[in-house]
Amino acid sequence: MSQPQISIPLDIEDVKVLAVDISQREAIHIKVESSLNYAYCQHCGRKLTKVHEYGDWVKVRHLPILGRAVLLFYRPKRYECPDCEGHPTTTQQLVWHDANSPHTKAYEEHVLRMLVNSTVQDVSTKERLSYESVWGIVERRLASQVVWSDYHWLGTLGVDEIARHKGHQDFVCIVSARLPDGHVSILAMLPNRKKETLLAFFESIPPQLRATIENVCSDLYEGYLQAAQSALPRARRVIDRFHIAKLYRAAADKVRKAELRRLKQTLPAQQYQTLKGSLWVFRKTTDALNEEERQVLDRLFALSSKLKTAYTLREELTTIFETALGKNSAKRQLRQWEAKVQAAGLACFDSFRKTLHRFWNEIINYFIDLKSSGFVEGLNNKIKVLKRRCYGLFNLDHFFQLIWLDLEGYRLFS
Repeated sequence: MSQPQISIPLDIEDVKVLAVDISQREAIHIKVESSLNYAYCQHCGRKLTKVHEYGDWVKVRHLPILGRAVLLFYRPKRYECPDCEGHPTTTQQLVWHDANSPHTKAYEEHVLRMLVNSTVQDVSTKERLSYESVWGIVERRLASQVVWSDYHWLGTLGVDEIARHKGHQDFVCIVSARLPDGHVSILAMLPNRKKETLLAFFESIPPQLRATIENVCSDLYEGYLQAAQSALPRARRVIDRFHIAKLYRAAADKVRKAELRRLKQTLPAQQYQTLKGSLWVFRKTTDALNEEERQVLDRLFALSSKLKTAYTLREELTTIFETALGKNSAKRQLRQWEAKVQAAGLACFDSFRKTLHRFWNEIINYFIDLKSSGFVEGLNNKIKVLKRRCYGLFNLDHFFQLIWLDLEGYRLFS
């Protein structure tokens, strides 16, 4: 009994199918021929219509059909130019295949789509391609550095770093942009976080794009701030509120550690046991506490008014960062908060207050548009996942290509 037959469009422009066969390895072999009857002279640009010869058969891999590999075979047409000296020939260029590739463009896009949130080794195994072939597709189709012509407006830049080798002080500087439509795009992976390196990158941005940068968000590292000030003087330098929060929350946590040590020495063991779990309870915001946790916190505060004051001041500062509207309102509320700290006589916030004064303008700039580099932290998490997936990536060009693909791949190749 003959098997049921179906027709599937090849989905390739300007070809006619000459023959279809299934190989012993169950791959589908399709012989095709270009239906276009012209080419353009590679020397003078004239449209050529006189076929000089057909080249040798070329084999290229195409999109799979019903789980079977598909191989296309075609003979490239060569056209002769009657005008140029020596009547040179030009090989016809096909929109669906690059002459130096063993795959159709559609298949290469399929492989890139498979590679999103995956690894080269996984795709190599699934597609039965060599590891080198997958990298070859990446190298042919993806730029290893930012292509500035893809951008018209940058808006907010984020600058941060990740450790390339944990514990070795070996950092990669990540520069990204949150575009006006909210999309996050990676712009650079720099080999270190030196001011000079970042400055050189900022200066490499085309002047017309540099003028569209409104904010540069970073942590408190002065190399980043100085590079932004030098190369992007019109952009607001904004210190990320989450890095500020780490500092004042750590300051309050010092009081917790000291007070719990004191209470452990002075309280009966049974009473001290009622404070079990206070570490995580103390670190939570007020609105995140359940009833049981509130009771633990109340017991703790009843034994240490100093700890209650530190917690209250910490939460008030968080409220300022979450609700203050505009620079003037933020300045007024921050100064009022400092006055409360002084009145309370708490020394735990002294170091934080020095940081607040030192970076006053960059911290206050946050309150203009409430811009933070939270999007950078999200990108960093994606990069860390990529590192774990790939068991470390030490080639920065490849690193850039893969993270760019994770961010842009579905949008471009779906």
